[in-house]
Amino acid sequence: MNIPVVSSQRREDYAKYYMTIISVIGWGIIIGAFFYVDKPSNFTELLLLTVFLFICEFYPIPVLRGFTTITFPLIFVLYIMFGLSYPIIIYAGVVVLVNIIHHRPLRTLIFNPAQLAISFFLAEFFVYRTNLGGITVFQSTIIEGISDFTLLLILFYIFNNVIVDVVLLLRPQPFTFAIWKEKTLVELNSAIFSFIYGIMIFILENQNSNRLDAFYLFFFFSPLVALSFLNAVISNLKMEKKRLNALFSISTDVNKRIHTNDWIETLKKGFGEVVNVQAIFLWVKENGEWKILYSEGRVNPFDKLSGEALNRFDGKKAPIVYHDRIKRLGPIDEFFKKDMKSFVYSPLVVENETIGMLVVGRSRVRSFEDDDIHSIATLSNQLAIAVKTRILIEEQEKRLILEERNRIAREIHDGVAQTLAGAIMKLETANRKFNKSPTETKRLVTDSISKLRQSLKEVRESIYELRPYPTERVGLPAAIKKRIEIIIGEYSLEISFDIRGKEVPLSSMVEKELFDIFQECLQNSIKHAKASRVEILLSYQKEHIILKIKDDGVGFSLFQAMIKAQNNPHFGILNMNDAADKINASLQIDSKEGEGTDISLTVPKMGLEGGSTDDQAYVGR
Repeated sequence: MNIPVVSSQRREDYAKYYMTIISVIGWGIIIGAFFYVDKPSNFTELLLLTVFLFICEFYPIPVLRGFTTITFPLIFVLYIMFGLSYPIIIYAGVVVLVNIIHHRPLRTLIFNPAQLAISFFLAEFFVYRTNLGGITVFQSTIIEGISDFTLLLILFYIFNNVIVDVVLLLRPQPFTFAIWKEKTLVELNSAIFSFIYGIMIFILENQNSNRLDAFYLFFFFSPLVALSFLNAVISNLKMEKKRLNALFSISTDVNKRIHTNDWIETLKKGFGEVVNVQAIFLWVKENGEWKILYSEGRVNPFDKLSGEALNRFDGKKAPIVYHDRIKRLGPIDEFFKKDMKSFVYSPLVVENETIGMLVVGRSRVRSFEDDDIHSIATLSNQLAIAVKTRILIEEQEKRLILEERNRIAREIHDGVAQTLAGAIMKLETANRKFNKSPTETKRLVTDSISKLRQSLKEVRESIYELRPYPTERVGLPAAIKKRIEIIIGEYSLEISFDIRGKEVPLSSMVEKELFDIFQECLQNSIKHAKASRVEILLSYQKEHIILKIKDDGVGFSLFQAMIKAQNNPHFGILNMNDAADKINASLQIDSKEGEGTDISLTVPKMGLEGGSTDDQAYVGR
């Protein structure tokens, strides 16, 4: 049996219809309340409670997909002092004003006060079953009053949360049990604070002989207002801390994997913790053409971007926000589903060059706050560094491959080609002297065969060099172990190899240079140091990767060795220094005549070498 799947657009329409129905009913209650309003006898108290209510609503506690407030005790006191009409009208008016100040969309501005009016009206109806004129709650006993207040509070929160939950369930965005649980727990905390304050109202009112004046209300509700403000600040700080941690985690993980093909997976996993969006595009500019590097959510991806939209991308240096798709179109609106309404275009800029564009979208108009835009811009800056670093890595690897090809070409031209040319000339001479001088012919042929064998050896060595490097096939530690096994088989040498720390993936260039330096040191220990024992250490530390090679050979004078290196450019120390410079490493050589040699290579972790615990990635060299 096939279960029909409701499209996202259809679900969004259902949510709109539902919100429209709630809004009509709620505003009907609000407008109807005006017909039952009497002139307030305590205008000062009414004004004071209204101001306190506004402050609590203006500083709400953030909840996933919305906010909550600790305003119910204020609403309850408004109700017991002025009847049902005043709290409904004032509550709705304050919520409308706060939404206008925060520039929230019209749909939210209309729906929020309607939902609250319905929730309080239904709760009051089921608890007291009163007319719109209200009743005098404190005429009952304390126990009865607290019981009625508790039931009113519970029903208000149930009605309010059910109305909101239905909206979240109808919308196409995921509303999981975990999200519902987190939202409900925050609302429960708000209800508990309201419950405690409600009990205090009844106890203090009983001690105060049923008299609620402005002085009493001010000192009684000032802590509640302060608590609401502090809760809002603390909750905002927690959310910002969570967002910063997620941003730091993404930046660090991207730097660790920038040399691999799966570095973009880090962005996919962590982006939702930085900013909650329904559509994401990451564009990069390659060879003058804009291409999609990553897309997810409510998108319609194409292969590439060109024309007028391309020109708009090229000119952007700062984030641009499109709050309403209907009023203003963005450069790539056709790449998003129709239910996406607001967008942020955040360019990836390095050295005043736009190398990419991060575009995100949401289904609600005016849904991107300043904090969201700042987080997206910060993430764009980190991604710009990552993309630029990856481009530099690829360019450097291409240059290394080209240099290697040129080197092999020069070696073939200067070595094998010359040898073959000489052998051919000698064989031609031998052919001419074959009848006249057999002895000379034999010598020429023998000499040519020897040279051809040497050329064959050089060709085989060149072919071996063209194969994948040992570190590319099996990784650095395994390549070192394999080389040690070969050396032990050929020479009577004792070699120990120790690996410390947790192995991390390194770029192919870093592994190659480390392996080359290792081989150079090992060959020097065998050929020049006449060592009997070599100790090798590969240590993966928090901020560095260290390679140490120590032997018990004859040692040497470093000063004399550097002088010799200036006269002999093929000397090993210069080769090792050049290799260390390529990967920003430091090379330290400690040796004395008769005391052996200790060579240490320290490679800093900067994302390029396999990751970092700190954000140390940079662009340019």
